[in-house]
Amino acid sequence: MIESLHIKDFALIDELEVSFGQGLNILTGQTGAGKSIIIGALNMILGERADTEVIRRGADKAISEATIKYFENKTLKNLLTDNEVELADYLILRREIRQTGSRAFINDTPVNIGVLKAVGDQLVDLHGQHDHQLLLKEENHRSVIDGFGEIEPVLNSYQKEFSKMKSLQKELSSLKKRESDLQEKTELYRFQVNELANANLSVEEEEELEAEMNLLDNAELLDQKAAAISEMEESDDGNISQLLNHLKLNLEDLTRIEPEFSTYLEEINAARVSINEAIQFAERYRSTIEFNPNRLEELRQRQSELNRIQKKYQRDIPELIKYLNEIQRELSIADNFDLEIEKIEQSISDQQIKLAHSAKQLHNKRTQIGEHLSEQIQIELAQLGIQHANLKVSVEWLFANNGWVDIDGQKVECTELGCDDIRIFISTNKGEEPKPLAKIASGGEISRVMLALKSILAKEQSLPVMIFDEIDTGISGEVSEKVGRAMRKLSNHCQIIAITHQPQIASQAHHHYKVDKQETEDRTITRILSLSNEEHIREVASLMSGSEISENSLKSAEELISRNTFKN
Repeated sequence: MIESLHIKDFALIDELEVSFGQGLNILTGQTGAGKSIIIGALNMILGERADTEVIRRGADKAISEATIKYFENKTLKNLLTDNEVELADYLILRREIRQTGSRAFINDTPVNIGVLKAVGDQLVDLHGQHDHQLLLKEENHRSVIDGFGEIEPVLNSYQKEFSKMKSLQKELSSLKKRESDLQEKTELYRFQVNELANANLSVEEEEELEAEMNLLDNAELLDQKAAAISEMEESDDGNISQLLNHLKLNLEDLTRIEPEFSTYLEEINAARVSINEAIQFAERYRSTIEFNPNRLEELRQRQSELNRIQKKYQRDIPELIKYLNEIQRELSIADNFDLEIEKIEQSISDQQIKLAHSAKQLHNKRTQIGEHLSEQIQIELAQLGIQHANLKVSVEWLFANNGWVDIDGQKVECTELGCDDIRIFISTNKGEEPKPLAKIASGGEISRVMLALKSILAKEQSLPVMIFDEIDTGISGEVSEKVGRAMRKLSNHCQIIAITHQPQIASQAHHHYKVDKQETEDRTITRILSLSNEEHIREVASLMSGSEISENSLKSAEELISRNTFKN
């Protein structure tokens, strides 16, 4: 249950703190007093969208915080554990709205809004002013059935098979498109494969070509320079070996007298060896020099061909080799499309059987729940003043010629949410056949159907808190009293927080709160007051007779409260 709510700088609220009790908590107040602002703050805590307009003028941020007694269930515990939220006897859900963005916390641990909403969904069911109108749209009827926990594992199983089928269908569609695209490109690809394969491309060839051409192009210069080196031994300028030998002898004599010359002696010895090796290598190298203008021309033509191919395809050699491999693979696929398509179609055929099996299980479970729900709602509606309600939940297959699965010889369309067309039919008059709920039910009847649904779901799912923002729309008098009685009875299973304008509902509160506005010199402030028993009677009387409270209205209010609390 929500034990306390703290709101600060939110719309007309400067700062507000209220403690709620177990049972039926009723909020009343004049139109515009700020009751819906409090619901808006609760919605913000539960992860719903909130913009910066809610920040009170002059404030830096709007804050809404609820302390909720911890209600353990497996899903909730896993959510908290997975997001490293410390488990305690109470959960403190906090939301801050700033001009720069929103922040959320659970037990002082920062969480994203998605986590806050997921946790809130496990704790609170908030029914807004217009939520009952969702029943007027038949596309929402499926969610009514799927709100029962028994559906979840069956739906999850179906969705797993549906996802596999969707992937296979996508793969088949993609393959067929590739087949169509390749048919247009096959002739081009075959020409390109032939051209590139015949080019005998190699990653290293360009460098090797450059190196060999450089040698052939400079063969004459190489020979001249190598000859000049090899002829230095007999040069007219003096024999290098003799000069070095003379220098060596003098350095040896010097070293014997002055050891500092030893280093230079070592260098001269090393130089003699290196020079002799260079001269010998130059002599040998001259014999390997190739004078081959024909080979040079051949290499130039090959280089020109490689440049042409790279320019044509706008790719360098490594990229051309990669491209060749790619189009060879594409051609291989093109040659084997029939086989690949046949494999996928067989996989789809196998998956259709599995999907049909899961779809039937989901369909049967929804039918079963629909029948159970019809019976339960009719019982609840009788207690809400619709004595002869005849409600039927229709669960029919979505038949379609292009459906994915075969059910009893007919094709059925499948969606992520199943293969069912779910609609609620109702008759509120004795002897009349049920007709679409959206077409014949009045606003008051829709409200009562929604309340009946919420009552059943609260018992089935053991939700700890349910919040109703004016679910009594379109009803009054005796019916309002029955609605209030139903809400008080429902509060035996969970905490109820409800906004109402009906004295018949307010009279049945376990805890009554009044929301009003106060105007100061320059600001308007919304506040909430917990009413004593005497104040409770006066507020119910005010709802009955308006601002002028007479002794008769007080007496009537007291009798109404006594009658309703006695019956409950």
